[in-house]
Amino acid sequence: MDFLKQVFERIEDNKTEMLASLSNLISVPSVAGSPKEGKPFGEEVDRAYRMMLEMAEAQGFDIFDADGYGGHFDFDGTGEGVLGIVGHLDVVPEGEGWDFEPYSGEVSHGYLLGRGTMDDKGPVVASFYAMKALKECGFEPEKTVRMILGLDEETNWAGMDYYLSKVGDRPDMGFTPDGDFPVIRAEMGILVFDMVRKLAPSKGKGLELGKIEGGSAANSVADFARAVVTDTTGAGYDIIKEMVANCRQEKGWRISCKGVGRGLEISVHGKSAHGAKPEMGENAISILMDFLGGLNFLNDDVSDFIGFYNSRIGYNLHGENAGCGLADEDSGQLVFNTGMIHVDRNEARLTINIRYPVSSSAEEVYEGLMKVLDDYGIGIVKGKDQLPINLSGDMPLVKTLMDVYRKHTGDMDSVPLVIGGGTYARAMDNIVAFGARFPGEPELGHQKNEKISVDNMMRLSKIYAEAIYELAKAEN
Repeated sequence: MDFLKQVFERIEDNKTEMLASLSNLISVPSVAGSPKEGKPFGEEVDRAYRMMLEMAEAQGFDIFDADGYGGHFDFDGTGEGVLGIVGHLDVVPEGEGWDFEPYSGEVSHGYLLGRGTMDDKGPVVASFYAMKALKECGFEPEKTVRMILGLDEETNWAGMDYYLSKVGDRPDMGFTPDGDFPVIRAEMGILVFDMVRKLAPSKGKGLELGKIEGGSAANSVADFARAVVTDTTGAGYDIIKEMVANCRQEKGWRISCKGVGRGLEISVHGKSAHGAKPEMGENAISILMDFLGGLNFLNDDVSDFIGFYNSRIGYNLHGENAGCGLADEDSGQLVFNTGMIHVDRNEARLTINIRYPVSSSAEEVYEGLMKVLDDYGIGIVKGKDQLPINLSGDMPLVKTLMDVYRKHTGDMDSVPLVIGGGTYARAMDNIVAFGARFPGEPELGHQKNEKISVDNMMRLSKIYAEAIYELAKAEN
């Protein structure tokens, strides 16, 4: 019997165990939390990490733990070199509006349900069971096959930086199962930063803004936002309630209001999506700011800030009005996402997530922005800058993975991709994203009702098994 056929049959034999393992991992809400001793990303992220290490140790893989910041397990090779498979176990917050429990890990109607099934616990588990099946079938890789477990991919990558500072030999090449098929050869640069404006105290009587809150992560489209307003004259609430009702009816906004203390709370529901693809979502912050732009606030600073948002950001997803509408042939247009907002009586703060073209730089983005922001008295607090990567579609790694993908799917038309998403491919040299989303499938990562089909879990594991088999050869 052909060796790979034996491996694929072993993956099928392990199907029940694989789904149970993923279900257990999904049941852990591994959103980054408050650090604890030996658990730098909180209790739940550490719990998912230890669970994965225990699974690997039980299969006889060699374990390395970088003080709880991340780690790896090795399928030892007979020769030189390391083939890396780089995944992550942290997830973005679940958000609202799910049709099922986000952390149930339930299998229903051919799908395994829950946050992380696609991004990235499902693909990590599929890769692990590919390694397991290869080992059980007697495969002896020439390169050591190493699965690297990241724990803060969805936040600031400090864990990956720490892990890399502690590990000895790094992968010569490899893939991360945290993107799209067929192969992602290039990734746009990623910026996360805050726009901040100080607000002067209000004077006199009238409509005042108490606060605005919205969004849960920089790299997600905000699916909820709310504002609290107070009218010291007591005359404006009925007008606002009527405006809310009109917007529901005429614009189809999911907007509502209710009394809170002496004020009025205005709430908006949007649709979450990955920050790299904001066109797939509906930003609740932008809808709320649009609504607030129709109110007459007592504080001129508040009105100016709302006016800035609506004229320079609003529903624009490419930064043209904000001064950073960059583009190139490989990447297309820059991607602009408002992930979070916080406004109180003293300060207005927006958390912005930008994906800039592979031919551009953070300095070029900031220079364009400041030409606009200076006119509004708004400053920038710089955060993360992940540089773009741009690998050739002709390199052997990309060609091998394309061949494996085509063999398993019959898709001869798709070509290597350039994306706005950010993966651990940036963390090391000669790493590309390889799956796990197939062409034409909906983007469920970072959205409510995240799920993966059982059939795709099996297909992923087989694809990753063959990719490992081919790439672990000495000549690669």
